[in-house]
Amino acid sequence: MKKQRPIPRQHTQLTSSGTVSEALGQSEAFIGFQERISRVAPINRPVLLIGERGTGKELAASRLHFLSGRWQEPMVALNCSALTPALIESELFGYEKGAFTGAEKRRTGRFEAADGGTIFLDEIGNIPVEVQEKILRVVEYGTFERVGSWESIEVDVRIVAATNANLVALAEEGRFKQDLLDRLSFEVLFLPPLRERKEDILLLANHFAVRMTFELGREEIPQFSDEAIEALENYSWPGNVRELKNVVERAVYRSDSSLITDIIFNPFGASYVDQQGRGKEIPVDKDYTASPEHLMNKPHKEAVRGFEILLLQKAVKESKYNQKKAAKILGLTYHQFRGLYRKYHEQLHKI
Repeated sequence: MKKQRPIPRQHTQLTSSGTVSEALGQSEAFIGFQERISRVAPINRPVLLIGERGTGKELAASRLHFLSGRWQEPMVALNCSALTPALIESELFGYEKGAFTGAEKRRTGRFEAADGGTIFLDEIGNIPVEVQEKILRVVEYGTFERVGSWESIEVDVRIVAATNANLVALAEEGRFKQDLLDRLSFEVLFLPPLRERKEDILLLANHFAVRMTFELGREEIPQFSDEAIEALENYSWPGNVRELKNVVERAVYRSDSSLITDIIFNPFGASYVDQQGRGKEIPVDKDYTASPEHLMNKPHKEAVRGFEILLLQKAVKESKYNQKKAAKILGLTYHQFRGLYRKYHEQLHKI
């Protein structure tokens, strides 16, 4: 058996509920970001978090809150992309009885609920301009009115906003108020994507693997094979930490032993396997009929692409659609084969 790499020590962070969060890391990018959070957290000003999906914007907002002087007060979150534009205003500011059809009693909004504490507005770029006007008034004067009311309500709320959109471009297009953007961007923190945190990938993977093992009621501590580690560390992670969590949990769940060897990044691209473990046929794209002779007349890039597809088609057929055997036929490791397979999965099969 190959000698396994040791599991690195994990540096964890506790949330307000006492559970371990996924804000783990030891890379320079991660530590630098955490230091910037710690520096601005005590300052009672708005903070704007910019990051790709799955980078942990809500975790960053929680850390800002719990490191601030407001940590004993409420932290209220709203995902602005989960609501229709018509509902966002009443959700944020509340409404009076009879303000609209279905408003049978007064309801307080998120700003009132967060009084004294922090409100986290995720995907703030989705908020309609007319609602942005009311948020700007809260930032400037600390007051607002419920929907259907003329009564001004005073609140003391710190706003932490997050987005993966280009708010500067939206402001130039008139879709986001420049005044509000100026007020929210006292500090702008950019969350590093996982591809810029290479040193954290195995750390996070081990954390998720151990947690999944515990959830499954297994006793042995999971270990990743060298090939699995290589696959994890070389993947681009477009879905960031959220995607890593899903990939690792799936790998642990599907593994029959504590040694994790198979990493499936795209479950829709995996071959179907029957109960005897034999790969079922992967339908080949009938539109692709190129031959080696035909490819000789193509430009270099197109010829290489076509030849790789032909080799893959030949190997999966010879192996009777067993991907590990197909990799062996091509002289590739399983994960090298999977990388090539994912590259051309549209030509090789239809889901």
